[in-house]
Amino acid sequence: MPKLSPDQPLLHPGADCANSTFGRYCEVGDDARVLNSEFGDYSYCERLCDIANTTIGKFANIAAMVRIGPTDHPMTTASLHHFLYRSEYYWDDAEPDPDFFAARSARRTVIGHDTWVGHGAIIKPEVTIGHGAIVAAGAVVTKDVPDWTIVAGCPARPLRRRFAPDIARRLEQLAWWDWDHARLRQALPDFRSLSAEKFLERYTSG
Repeated sequence: MPKLSPDQPLLHPGADCANSTFGRYCEVGDDARVLNSEFGDYSYCERLCDIANTTIGKFANIAAMVRIGPTDHPMTTASLHHFLYRSEYYWDDAEPDPDFFAARSARRTVIGHDTWVGHGAIIKPEVTIGHGAIVAAGAVVTKDVPDWTIVAGCPARPLRRRFAPDIARRLEQLAWWDWDHARLRQALPDFRSLSAEKFLERYTSG
């Protein structure tokens, strides 16, 4: 596999990205679709993901077949069908509905730094996934997930916290996700070998 680049995202075959921006060392998997979204540095999604109207922090790990910010159909009108807003598909003299699309794209989903979204999970529009959180495979997330919390199920519910509150607080203060590339490389052996608590002991003063 080619090395990731600080200048351009690695787009695998079939990846379709529109109106989206990518930070350094980002990757989009095979046949994934990314629309109206932002990827922070080092974030990636695996194959067959569908991500729309989403702001993704740094170091997000998004597994295959995840759906984030799935778009909704109108539910208060006489019909649910997309002939209401993709009207040009059906009539030569009809236009798409710009107000509908503007309202849809404004419903942002937010994914925090150093998060993990498991295989096949679905995260609804206007949901925030906190820093360090984990969404289990197959979960359907309809409500905000607090920082450093593991959720699972349909609908997703908290299982436990990843770290004790003091460890979580110190990780947020350290904010290693803002370190430059060289510093990350220098600390790589410690990232690999130390627990979070031991890592904090080495890189913070308390």
